[in-house]
Amino acid sequence: MGYEIRTANQQEMSTMVGWAAKEGWNPGLHDVPAFYATDSKGFFLGYLDNEPIASVSAVAYDEKFGFVGFYIVKEGFRGKGYGIQIWNEALKHLPTQNIALDGVQDQVANYEKSGFKLAYSNVRYEGVGTGKDIVDPNIVLVADVPFDELLKYDTQMFPTPRPDFLREWIKQPESLAVAYKKDVELQGYGMVRKCQTGFKVGPLFAETSEIADILFQKMRGFVPEETPIFLDTPDRNKEAIALAEKYGMKPMFGTARMYTKEEPKVDLQKVFGVTTFELG
Repeated sequence: MGYEIRTANQQEMSTMVGWAAKEGWNPGLHDVPAFYATDSKGFFLGYLDNEPIASVSAVAYDEKFGFVGFYIVKEGFRGKGYGIQIWNEALKHLPTQNIALDGVQDQVANYEKSGFKLAYSNVRYEGVGTGKDIVDPNIVLVADVPFDELLKYDTQMFPTPRPDFLREWIKQPESLAVAYKKDVELQGYGMVRKCQTGFKVGPLFAETSEIADILFQKMRGFVPEETPIFLDTPDRNKEAIALAEKYGMKPMFGTARMYTKEEPKVDLQKVFGVTTFELG
């Protein structure tokens, strides 16, 4: 039968998530519906004699922006050309887009060969939850924020509008999505969700470091005491790094954010937590 590359359906995506977990990427337990809703044709599996051995996602948010992730070849099948074949096939799905990725640092040179340019790095920090809720009159549930208002704010922090993704993302089970509103104005929001290990914050967007701090405290309180909590921060946002360090979080590893075209005009000083390394 040989090697065959197929588009993965939503059920088959569980294979990709499982591999990502084994690689230590710690995906969320309920991420798949939001990923799949964004672009149902953007997930690929490579089969060797009908056995899945390689994966990659090449998700089109729209005609201008796409994101690559889940680039994995199973151990025992690496170095045989299966990865580059599925990589090249997947990139055909994004012919017009500025393509982004969060890659492991030691693969930067290889991504550069495919036309990607390094923009900055993200750092994953690990800490622990408190299990202690905080009360603030300006904190509301994201579910109580009109979706158009949330989408408008989110679009300021992301390269393109992502309504299909966002609708599914904020309603995950075992998660808390909260916003900060003052004088009827949305000034930040964040979400923390259950993952293979502990809980992960993503995104955490805020107008100021003080607002980010309040939202982060709220999310830490949602996570049981001494349970791991993770925050992925752009290294350009020094206040985001200071926030992680304030709560005793330790850096685990970094990723390289790369683009095939110009870096999008996003104010990283308001990005305290990346939504997800898999889809941006």
